[in-house]
Amino acid sequence: MGMGAAHARLFVQHGAKVVIGDINESAGRAVAAEFPDSIVFVRLDVTSQASWEATVEAAEAAFGPVTVLVNNAGIVEAIPLESMSEVDYRRVIDVNQIGPFLGMRAVIPSMKKAGHGSIVNISSTAGLAPLPNMVSSVSSKFAVRGMSRAASLDLAQYAIRVNSVHPGGVRTQMAAGAPEPQLQAIKRNADPEEVSHMVVFLASDESSYCTGAEFVVDGGFQNVVGGRQPRGEN
Repeated sequence: MGMGAAHARLFVQHGAKVVIGDINESAGRAVAAEFPDSIVFVRLDVTSQASWEATVEAAEAAFGPVTVLVNNAGIVEAIPLESMSEVDYRRVIDVNQIGPFLGMRAVIPSMKKAGHGSIVNISSTAGLAPLPNMVSSVSSKFAVRGMSRAASLDLAQYAIRVNSVHPGGVRTQMAAGAPEPQLQAIKRNADPEEVSHMVVFLASDESSYCTGAEFVVDGGFQNVVGGRQPRGEN
């Protein structure tokens, strides 16, 4: 849904063959049905190594070696630290941090066969500056940022690039009902497609010299408020 669906559609528009994965089978199959010749849906639990391995196998069977991975799955928990349980914390870490780790590791053999690759990890502006009542989400998004930079060093020898994208507020189902922001240069939340253009750029040869970097898509929020974000902004 949301950004993931927008990414998939834009990749197809640029001629890519795409495998999309989610635990939400109905939503995933609906997107795949829009482009039956270009998108394959696979049920993917991003917290499961076996599920990642099966997804990569399905991608290779459908379209050949994987050359792009977009780690987009994510959840948000807005809970004050004193009220947050270990279960609450681990739920977010498992999806937002362990998921991208498992995904990156799973595609390495396929990208090595292809001779190159681009990994795009979706973090957040919460991976650049903290938010109140968001310890788990902020921790996970900072981790994605750090993992991306570290992985870029490990994988450069295989011509695999790794970058992170840091959206601000985006108009998706997850953010339904969130107010349009005022404390930024562009006083609105982004449409998902505006993030997708950055993702496709990083997946393409046009960004061939970009790796280990953070790409911010936040309407100028970081510049206006110097990294301070109000509650509920992201």
